[in-house]
Amino acid sequence: QVHLVESGGGSVQAGGSLRLSCAISKDIRSSRIMGWFRQAPGKEREGVAATATANTNTYYADSVSGRFTISRDREQNTLYLQMDSLKPEDTAMYFCAVDVDSYSGDWLWPGRYDYWGRGTQVTVSS
Repeated sequence: QVHLVESGGGSVQAGGSLRLSCAISKDIRSSRIMGWFRQAPGKEREGVAATATANTNTYYADSVSGRFTISRDREQNTLYLQMDSLKPEDTAMYFCAVDVDSYSGDWLWPGRYDYWGRGTQVTVSS
């Protein structure tokens, strides 16, 4: 069993920045892929960014590419999401998740992930 706890959400104005953290209870080297997702009210959960534990490969949704950066700290078993140049459309609940099984397939597809945190709210005002 893997437990994930997100933190770092909050309310900011458009153009501002936030850094989300995800504390993972188990050695992240036991995971294959770690990702960040978001879900706005009335919308489906969507992949934002994902990274592999074994290398530096990363993937970003087009909507956040160039503004968000995913990173990980192996020693502290923590996943981060640096969010810059935030826009009102970035407002959502943000979740972290890990896939412990495979590197194949779409890394931004929520259905592949095995363990999820409960989320942290990000609100961006115009």
